[in-house]
Amino acid sequence: MNSKNIRTGGQLVSDALQVQGADSVFCVPGESYLEVLDALYDARNAIRVISCRHEHGASNMAEAYGKLTGKPGICMVTRGPGACNASIGVHTAFQDSTPMILFIGQVGRQHLGREAFQEVDYVQMFTPLAKAVEQIEAAEDVPAAVARAYRTALSGRPGPVVLALPEDMLRESCEAPVVEAVVIESKLPGVGEMERLHHILGDSERPLMLVGGGGWSDQARADILAFAEANNLPTCCSFRRHDLFDNDHHNFVGEMGIAPNPKLIERFKQADLLLVVGARLGEMTTQGYTLLGEPAPIQNLIHVHTDAQELGKVYKPDLAIHAGMDAFAAAARKLAPVESAHREADAKAGREEYLEGRIPDPYDGALNLGQLMAVIDEMIGEDGIITVDAGNGSGWPQRFIPIGAKRRLLGPTSGAMGYGVPAALAAKAVYPERTVVCCVGDGCFGMTGQEISTGVKDGLKPIILIFNNAMYGTIRLHQERRHPDRVIATDLDNPDYAAVAKASGAFGETIESTEEFRPAFERALRSNLLAVLDLRVDPDLITTRTTLSAIAKN
Repeated sequence: MNSKNIRTGGQLVSDALQVQGADSVFCVPGESYLEVLDALYDARNAIRVISCRHEHGASNMAEAYGKLTGKPGICMVTRGPGACNASIGVHTAFQDSTPMILFIGQVGRQHLGREAFQEVDYVQMFTPLAKAVEQIEAAEDVPAAVARAYRTALSGRPGPVVLALPEDMLRESCEAPVVEAVVIESKLPGVGEMERLHHILGDSERPLMLVGGGGWSDQARADILAFAEANNLPTCCSFRRHDLFDNDHHNFVGEMGIAPNPKLIERFKQADLLLVVGARLGEMTTQGYTLLGEPAPIQNLIHVHTDAQELGKVYKPDLAIHAGMDAFAAAARKLAPVESAHREADAKAGREEYLEGRIPDPYDGALNLGQLMAVIDEMIGEDGIITVDAGNGSGWPQRFIPIGAKRRLLGPTSGAMGYGVPAALAAKAVYPERTVVCCVGDGCFGMTGQEISTGVKDGLKPIILIFNNAMYGTIRLHQERRHPDRVIATDLDNPDYAAVAKASGAFGETIESTEEFRPAFERALRSNLLAVLDLRVDPDLITTRTTLSAIAKN
């Protein structure tokens, strides 16, 4: 046995991550995986370790990294409470189809099954939340297990994988096995399937393409846009997937998410062909499963997905195509264009409806959020990144800031609170040169806002806009609709967020009027610091489409 090849389990984890191309780890340190942290010290020139204030934040950062890069985001946490806190990010990665690997320190193997200190059976805990869960029982199994996790996270419908690491396994030594980097091939659509798609598309007069889901590369985005353009195909995106299709392109007609343009809903219903590429046709996109007949929609339905099990899971398609996004988009681009004079007029009308919906309603209050979005659109540049959280505040950038070809939007389709700030930090870790703006409600900021300390420590400098209306706004909206005049548990008493930012070593200002915003945003950009702008939002302005007072009248 060559002594130079003898490695501990902890070293093998670090080695395996380097082999697979990992360059970042988001973590909260714990004694249960100290050997991995020690090994990462030796690999610090290859893998950046970002230590967070809470596992909720760390797991969301890893998930956002996976969205941005297409590579599994790596999160490491300690056993028991650490794993429980990180489960939110795992659930988000599962519902958002994002590649991610969560490494959890585990109690020593000799203590398993005794309810040892902070012991949890992670296979039972995470099986409903992840694509795969595995406990690595021997050090020599580490390289193969990590490679297997990468393959599972990236293949088919992308998603999270959980690996438990018994702490005594991490200390044991063995001769290092050799495992190569995982390469994933995108599944090709059948030639006959593409011919049939072409035929159905040629027969349609009011087609609508819906793009969504995970597994999209930059090339796939370019290919699907070229396909839509060649066929003059009106295209919308599923919930919080704006960046899959250039919003400034004349074929883009909007987003099928929460409170979409009513005219887009009607267009969806009236389409004679729905070409759904990558989206699962979940609850948000289908407006509570109300837009298509079950199980067989009235519209012709072509459903393309990377996971064969998703095809026909809720709705029976006329044509089901099991294919990877890269492979399908490339094949679609090669199809001969289908010409139709009626379709040209239909596509133009859809675009006009979208542009009309992007015009904010008149507002005479002190802080006009529609005008603020126009300022942000102007100042973030063509490659800016917008991160949003779960609450109603996310509606403003989603509706009024177009996500261009190079811009990205990061938001939790799972609806989990506390995503925006960690996602913004991850975006800055991946693209430090790009402007990153986080739009987060005060309720969501309360979940993970402490991660601004992580940003200051690690030199990650997004601009964080807190939509501060002193309430859990989304819940208040539902409360006022279903139980009017019976407000309980939704009020918030917030600190001075600008002061909190300054105390953390960040830039901070409070914004109370529209006129104050642009100069404050410019100062934030010039500060070269992580910045927090506390927007004092009128509580009545509950969404982009209605107010609490209007709800009360109804």
